[in-house]
Amino acid sequence: MKIGLFIPCFMNELYPKSCIATLKLLKSLNLDVEYPEEQTCCGQPMANAGCAKDIKTLAYKFVSTFSKYDYIVAPSGSCVTMVKEHYKDFFHEDDEEYNKTKTSIYEICEFLHDIMKITKLDVKFPYKVGLHNSCHGHRALKLGTASELNIPYNNKLRNLLNLVEGIEIVDLKREDECCGFGGTFCVTQEDVSVAMGKDRINDHLDSYAQFITGADMSCLMHLEGIINRDKSPLKVVHITEILAGEVQ
Repeated sequence: MKIGLFIPCFMNELYPKSCIATLKLLKSLNLDVEYPEEQTCCGQPMANAGCAKDIKTLAYKFVSTFSKYDYIVAPSGSCVTMVKEHYKDFFHEDDEEYNKTKTSIYEICEFLHDIMKITKLDVKFPYKVGLHNSCHGHRALKLGTASELNIPYNNKLRNLLNLVEGIEIVDLKREDECCGFGGTFCVTQEDVSVAMGKDRINDHLDSYAQFITGADMSCLMHLEGIINRDKSPLKVVHITEILAGEVQ
């Protein structure tokens, strides 16, 4: 099984530890992982800014770079959603390379849970942790059951975290609330974005969480900025670092 590792551009620059943790998780499963150095941004920032036509070049480059792999794995629900849901306007519906790419790409937790079906992790994290379910991962990729559906609850991230020794996942009042990041939304609607982020953080504080984790570093980055500015007693960590045993 040949895996193409896709690392979102901002994570490559700002959160290398989460990227290395993703690689460590895949390597621990004895998978043949390759990081194609010609990879670039998926184009999500352009999409968020309304530059839809400019994404086409990046979409073709992504498919050209990754379509050769059996699976493409990335530590970001929103970037995976970009490829699966928003590239289709640029390709013919019968395009074999794109169809292979969109059905082969997985967010790392989705891959561990649904494809590798892991049942054991030899790691510890003895802290109270709040799980932030990002909108793209939660609803587009269905990493967790949306509360408004009123069906039995399941959450792939929570299932994986439950494999970690010593962890205590706290219950939040609003499990699938948006953090308010939304790409350029946090710039064009700063006040609303910050207010939403503070609500999200307060839900974790009220639940006595020590850490906030999730599958989208963009959401966690937004929350981390507010936490640092307000000097809140919370820490933020991408879920791959917990699952890989990279934080103690």
